[in-house]
Amino acid sequence: MMNDQQNRLELSRIGLGCAHLSNVNEAVKSAGIAAIHAAFESGINHLNTGDFYGAGQSEMVIAEALKGYKRDDYFISLKFGALNTPNGSMYGLDVSPHHVKNYLAYSLKRLNLDYIDLYQPARIDLGIPVEETIGAISELVKAGYVRQIGVSQVDAETLRRAHATHPISWLEVEYSLFNRSIEKYILPTSRELGIGVIAFGVLAHGLLAGHWTNERIQRSKGGYVPLFFEENIEKNVVMAQKLGEIAVKKQMTLSQLALAWMLSKGEDIIPLIGTVSPAHLQEALQSLDIHLTEDDVMEIEDAIPEQEIAGASFPNMQFRNGKTVRV
Repeated sequence: MMNDQQNRLELSRIGLGCAHLSNVNEAVKSAGIAAIHAAFESGINHLNTGDFYGAGQSEMVIAEALKGYKRDDYFISLKFGALNTPNGSMYGLDVSPHHVKNYLAYSLKRLNLDYIDLYQPARIDLGIPVEETIGAISELVKAGYVRQIGVSQVDAETLRRAHATHPISWLEVEYSLFNRSIEKYILPTSRELGIGVIAFGVLAHGLLAGHWTNERIQRSKGGYVPLFFEENIEKNVVMAQKLGEIAVKKQMTLSQLALAWMLSKGEDIIPLIGTVSPAHLQEALQSLDIHLTEDDVMEIEDAIPEQEIAGASFPNMQFRNGKTVRV
């Protein structure tokens, strides 16, 4: 567990991602609340969400789940700034310093909280100096509405600039066996500055979540994640299956092996899992008891050579003056 000094809370080695608690029906809502309760009972005390997940619905489900729990016993990390259309798609970004306190005001109301443990822009707008956005959040820290500041999906230079404006506690970024790009520059910079990493997409958006059949491959083609584009998915599934063979040999599931690999990368990295299934939650937690040797890690990474991965794991969206730009 990691020590959050300001909150004096030992953060769990795994966090619960709550993006799935958006656009939910009553059954999924009930399952999500039960999953949060099960997470707390199992020692997970870190909930990660965004104000744009279901246009605030994730926050409202979390608020209901938090009833009866002491505020000092859990940690909320929250992203803001993504702009949603009525059908739920993202069409832009607003991290204007003038609007930051407005977004926080609505989130505090939906979550029924007095402060947020970790507040961070969902992305950085290339048309707005990062110092201005982080500076606006720092004013909310001084006012007591935010405890710590984070950033998400930034490069090493931007991370340094943000940290120079106000201490950055956590960097939220995609990291998995199908996307190890942070290991070159971002992770060394984070460690140099003493910034922890919150990793999403640890199971490569489902690619490392379980058994693949031809039917499932056909059903999964497309979407917005390039790994699953028609020209890429079959190549990537072959590598995932090789990793699955290693998992069988080690008497664990594919997802447990992927999570154990992530946990072996350092105690300053907290992987997020997103589920409403108690069984999947317990399966993920069992990865905490898995010890991988250096040879194990090498074998795992050799099963998925970086140069053979087909397609990006997550769209590299960048914004300027609120609008998406080509990269």
